[in-house]
Amino acid sequence: MSGMTKTPQPPYYAVIFASQRTDGDKGYENMAEKMVELASKQSGFLGVESARDYDLGITVSYWDSLDAIKNWKENTVHKVAQERGKKEWYKTFSLRVCKVERDYFFEM
Repeated sequence: MSGMTKTPQPPYYAVIFASQRTDGDKGYENMAEKMVELASKQSGFLGVESARDYDLGITVSYWDSLDAIKNWKENTVHKVAQERGKKEWYKTFSLRVCKVERDYFFEM
């Protein structure tokens, strides 16, 4: 998961997931990779960007519709990851769903 996502012309949707992790990996990195792989196969998925430092992680996934986001939320494997996140991996997290009305890109 590297680089910036090339998204289509707006409108589209962004799901912003910010989190603070618990100590230790406990299978987190492996599951995170699986979730990106699985999400990329979902209808309506447009891409993902992610960054993490010692204290804070932010992952933004892009979707073509609210229905696509709902289907991803309800994916059974994703639900397992959500529950493990609440029990093992996160001290705190937030999730925001936004409609992207405009976007701008700069590239050298």
